[in-house]
Amino acid sequence: MYIAIAGNIGSGKTTLTGKLAEHFGWEPRYESADDNPYLEDFYGDMSRWAFPLQIYFLNSRFRQVMEVSKTHTPIIQDRSIYEDAHIFARQLNQDGQLSDRDNEVFQNVFSSVADHAPAPDLLIYLRTSVPQLLDHIRKRGREYEQSISRAYLTGLNEFYEEWISNYDKGKLLVIEMEDLDFVENEAHFDQIVANIDAELQAAKARV
Repeated sequence: MYIAIAGNIGSGKTTLTGKLAEHFGWEPRYESADDNPYLEDFYGDMSRWAFPLQIYFLNSRFRQVMEVSKTHTPIIQDRSIYEDAHIFARQLNQDGQLSDRDNEVFQNVFSSVADHAPAPDLLIYLRTSVPQLLDHIRKRGREYEQSISRAYLTGLNEFYEEWISNYDKGKLLVIEMEDLDFVENEAHFDQIVANIDAELQAAKARV
């Protein structure tokens, strides 16, 4: 079984991935910011580093996804393979940070890779408002993220909503993050777990 968590920067994907992995006994696969050789440079000069950053993320997530067929343990992934192409590359291209040529090349590479990547059995989307995203980004205190603008996050959210409204790769669970604090409030986490259990049980029943 393969679960993926989707959501904007600061939506809580990494934290929820860890908590769900511990609760269900799943194997987590993280989008590591600390090991990324491009991320800090990217936020300093997006147009210079946008293309190599997107290629790095795509390769990293593809390698993670391909592990699904090699293990009997369910895997939960922090951000899906689809978001780089459908969200981030599109936003960077729209903002003029990723050229049309580089975006076309990236989208072609993504299409070739995605043809061989298994789709998640369940995609969990964390719908999060921009003020909440900005608050989370400020609180976690990564220096290079403090320059992320409201406009950039707003654009990403718009692309997320467009993508989610047309998502057809498998089961989808949308979690409304407004007024939800699954870190400090155990009842909120239990609510998320119950929703996931219901989706997984429904999927088993259909099989």
